Amino acid sequence: MLREDVIINHEKGLHARVVAMVVLKANEINKKYNCNLYIQYKDRKSIPATSLMPLVLLKVKQGETVGVEVEGKENREALKEMANFLRGDFHIKESDQGKVDNIIEDNNITWEQVFKSTANGIVAVDEHGNIMLSNPSADNILNIVYEDIVGKNIGDILTSLPLIDVLKDRDPRIGVKKTLEDKMLLINTTPIIIGKDFKGAVAVFEDISNLERIKSELYEVKELKERLQRIVENVHDGICLVNRDGVITYVNPAYIELLRDKEENLLGKNIFEISPNGIRCEALKIGRPIIGKVIKKREGINVVANVTPIILEDKITGVLSVIKDLSEVQILTEMVNEISAKAEYLEGELYRREEPGEAFSKFIGRSGKTLDALAMAKKAAKTNATVLIRGESGTGKELIAEGIHTSSSNNRGPFVRVNCAAIPENLLESELFGHEKGSFTGAYKRKLGKFELAHNGTIFLDEIGEMEKNMQAKILRVIQEREIQRVGGDETIKINVRIIAATHRNLEDMVRYGGFREDLYYRLNVIPIYIPPLRERKQDLAFLIGYFLEKLDMETGKNIIGVTNEAMEGFLNYKWPGNVRELQNLLERIITLTEKDYIDLKDLPLYMKSDEGNETSKQILEKQVLKNKNLMEIIEDEEEILPLKDYEKIIIEKALKKYGSFNAAGKALGITHKTVASKARQYGIEKIVSWENLSR
Repeated sequence: MLREDVIINHEKGLHARVVAMVVLKANEINKKYNCNLYIQYKDRKSIPATSLMPLVLLKVKQGETVGVEVEGKENREALKEMANFLRGDFHIKESDQGKVDNIIEDNNITWEQVFKSTANGIVAVDEHGNIMLSNPSADNILNIVYEDIVGKNIGDILTSLPLIDVLKDRDPRIGVKKTLEDKMLLINTTPIIIGKDFKGAVAVFEDISNLERIKSELYEVKELKERLQRIVENVHDGICLVNRDGVITYVNPAYIELLRDKEENLLGKNIFEISPNGIRCEALKIGRPIIGKVIKKREGINVVANVTPIILEDKITGVLSVIKDLSEVQILTEMVNEISAKAEYLEGELYRREEPGEAFSKFIGRSGKTLDALAMAKKAAKTNATVLIRGESGTGKELIAEGIHTSSSNNRGPFVRVNCAAIPENLLESELFGHEKGSFTGAYKRKLGKFELAHNGTIFLDEIGEMEKNMQAKILRVIQEREIQRVGGDETIKINVRIIAATHRNLEDMVRYGGFREDLYYRLNVIPIYIPPLRERKQDLAFLIGYFLEKLDMETGKNIIGVTNEAMEGFLNYKWPGNVRELQNLLERIITLTEKDYIDLKDLPLYMKSDEGNETSKQILEKQVLKNKNLMEIIEDEEEILPLKDYEKIIIEKALKKYGSFNAAGKALGITHKTVASKARQYGIEKIVSWENLSR
């Protein structure tokens, strides 16, 4: 290899454009003389004269010397031509200008792509710690944006990188591990020294989180393998592994013990030879598991076997056979059944005994029937299914409905109450679905119905048994389609409403006799909840009396200490046909009238202390029916005429018994339902009719 030293005379030295001209010239000479030219600067290694960026990075200045080296044929001519070119002023022909630009552009793109495409993060700072550059990998790993950090001091932002330490002592930091949030970084940080001058530092790092995770997983796999080995060796089930050729490769001690055999008699044996008709051979052939096969072994041993193919990458590599002594299985099955039954019972009892929660705090009581009702209500609140609450008047059906709404997922929506019995039939549709302006006389403006008002909430349809059948059909459509139409309107309005209905009527009998639609009954009766009457949960009387006394004391300003034993006995003996509502009203009357600070037997009304007051509703009904029969006989007697009100009572009672509601009875008699209800209360037959309907 020949060499010639050349002094660079160009005022700017070998800067990028000059080097591009050198590269262009070197390519021409190499091709012309079939040789390879090199440039050597100071104590550095020789660099091919056709390599742009390495030559640029030499940063050769005016007046400095570089060595031109050549190898190959006709090397003297090539060396001379290249040396003369370097001594010149680097004037470029206009025809070569484009070639020089292309060389610069191609090399810039190449280095830029290398820098951007490097998977490792790179961050460089100058000698003052100011950030000069970072590549996209660094931005991604460190969650930074280059435009936001360039020019800023490394000590203010990227303190996780050990660049500050390198700037202080100029010593490299190799193989440093750092945790950055959820990432583990491996960082190499080295000083940047050009010549003998310290120019800054560069950190090259990579995210080794996956490697650390794999390392941890490998350790866990090793540990898991050891644990599985211990488990397999100590389980009571017999385990046998067979490879794809049918050779037994492993049996655990339990397998040997169950078969009364020796390990050496099993390992290495081929199942196609020792048990060609067995389920292990079958599973290996068909590639499907065989579960729960009862097999009779020699010496009267019965086992239950499960054989499962081992499949890797869609290929059967063997089978796993697990056997268990059948007698143990039978014992375990009995134990499991017994434990499951106990667990189910205890779970039910635990659920019943749980505190009802704030949503049901208004419903007072701790008796068994009360807890059952509240437990069912709590379960109903977890779903969006329709609920039908059954129970006599005054038992607290609305409180249960409100509690279900409060505990449900739609508790942010409204809770809208509708008493179907209190709204006249001709107004009920408008009340429920709303009406458009001008849809009927008096409709001066649009009105939203209860269903629209209850959107995304709950609507409580109380006394739904009093609803006429044509309205029942419209309610059924709402439940099925989840949409309504206002009276007089054509627009179909989608609604999202949880429906809770309640009634004291016997809907099953009403369905049987045509008073209630069967399809609506099944739609409503998805989750039935029965609220027991007060006479069936007298254990709650003490709780209820205490609650109402405290409430009424606050309202009246009195301080009633409690109830005497004699008075409490009177409360317990009474049948409470009006249920909790009757109890509340009675206590309010007693507290208002009493001058004492306690309630005794004298404060109770006479009917609670008489035998008549303690008659059951059935006994009252039987007496009333007998009385009615006598009256019917008198009516048929032409010689005796009774006052008109007696006949009126008989007719209204007969209509109520036949048609089952004030509305239907009113229509049959040609009078309004309000008149029927008023007359029934006047003659004291409204409760008897209600009890008759309940007892059907």
